[in-house]
Amino acid sequence: MNVKVDVYISKAKKWKLEMVQLRKIILQCGLVEEFKWRNPCYMFDKSNVVIIGEFKAYCAIMFFKGVLLQDVDGILIQQTENVQSARQIRFTNVQQIVALAPTIKAFIYEAIEVEKAGLKVVLKNSTNFILVPELQNMLHKNKVFNTAFTALTPGRQRAYNLYFTAPKQSKTREQRIEKYMQRIINGKGLHDCICGLSKKMPNCDGSHKYIQKS
Repeated sequence: MNVKVDVYISKAKKWKLEMVQLRKIILQCGLVEEFKWRNPCYMFDKSNVVIIGEFKAYCAIMFFKGVLLQDVDGILIQQTENVQSARQIRFTNVQQIVALAPTIKAFIYEAIEVEKAGLKVVLKNSTNFILVPELQNMLHKNKVFNTAFTALTPGRQRAYNLYFTAPKQSKTREQRIEKYMQRIINGKGLHDCICGLSKKMPNCDGSHKYIQKS
């Protein structure tokens, strides 16, 4: 068990009991617990298998290669149409998790076999995606922003588009785009470091700018 996950769950305001139960089930399957992307993440042989996530309306586990799992009962959820590999199982109470525990374990064991077999998800060309309408609108209005976004690599464009697509409310999507507009104009990708001290830390917001150089 990872101490960082202990702290994370202890501070949870809404889905604490659900995460405790999910964590218990996942650890029974022999995965290694890490804390990545600010969430409890579980690995097999250094490969990400499943991650626990908190959302406003539900708590979920997400299988990184969920599209490769056999899902005859249609339990796994594709978060948005642009998500190619990952699949979720969503919960709103502990009782749902307890009832589905055998199925959750079966998916985890299957996901472990996927890793043992070295299976990969064949992703579609990163240029084949439709921009979220709010992004299209802002690109049309702002020539500087348009030029900067177009100059990004297809992979970075896709990452931003997926991130902007996630919120259900149009207003929230617009706010998210506005927040990252300057970052895009500066030529930075969604996960690029912006403080200049690290190129490896994901989702850099400058919070580690006070790290002392060795």
